[in-house]
Amino acid sequence: MKHSLLALALLASVAAPAAWAATPINETRPLDPRGRIEIENLKGRIQVRTWNKPEVHIGGSLGKGVEKLVIEGDEGDLTVRVEYPRHSGGWGGDNKTEPTDLILNVPVLADLDIESVSADVDVVGIAGTSLDIDSVSGDVTVAGAPQESSVESVSGDLNLTLNSREVSAESVSGDIHLQGRMDGEMHVETVSGQIDANSKGQRLRQVSVGTVSGDADVRVALDRGGNLKAETVSGDLKIRLPKSVSARATGESFSGDLSATGLSESEIERPKYGPGSSFEHRYGNGDGVIRIETFSGDAALILE
Repeated sequence: MKHSLLALALLASVAAPAAWAATPINETRPLDPRGRIEIENLKGRIQVRTWNKPEVHIGGSLGKGVEKLVIEGDEGDLTVRVEYPRHSGGWGGDNKTEPTDLILNVPVLADLDIESVSADVDVVGIAGTSLDIDSVSGDVTVAGAPQESSVESVSGDLNLTLNSREVSAESVSGDIHLQGRMDGEMHVETVSGQIDANSKGQRLRQVSVGTVSGDADVRVALDRGGNLKAETVSGDLKIRLPKSVSARATGESFSGDLSATGLSESEIERPKYGPGSSFEHRYGNGDGVIRIETFSGDAALILE
């Protein structure tokens, strides 16, 4: 009997740290099928999945050292926030708190507003009016069909599959991978990250692409009378459009190389003295507008 008690005591001492390391979460709140939910978590993970119930279920686990989980609001507007102890370095600034995992099931047509510092964000299936995600260093993965989507990150990568009317994706040093059947406006911008965007053949009325030193490879189609503007400082641009595009295209660069389908090298204008190059060309009836500007980066307008 003594040996058995000793063995149990040893097992308890080993299991104790794991038991104290995280606190399980199991909470449910009512939410209107088209309600709004705001989610905040400093570090760890935020995972969102959808269902057809008029309620939100919050699962996962609170990391050791976290102060509490705050759930407030009503059926129309709900907030789920992980609250960290406040120290001189800011919320959770002593780095003694463990990561928190939030796993939520929300109505498929709900609007989402998510804020993260280093927590990774993973959202699948959402199809409400708006999706807004703001992250610092966490990676963001989304697959859904909200009408309007806005996703921003400082150093985290963005992996987005969106069937949306309007999409805005911005990053400082993180890469942006964007695809989906977007049919209204698309805005992608980064400082030093890479951009890879594809509207899957859908015609857009407004396209905006911007980089400082990152490269961008963008495949889109323009609606009749649509507008596309792409600019970079030192990054390279590849803008790919269908052969049926109808637009007036212009390109300018201070020291980068320019090329465009339908134009030979000799048709790219260069001043007799000093750097610079430019082109003007009409495709089809010239209904839309395409403008490409670079400083030292190369740019190619490709019809395929």
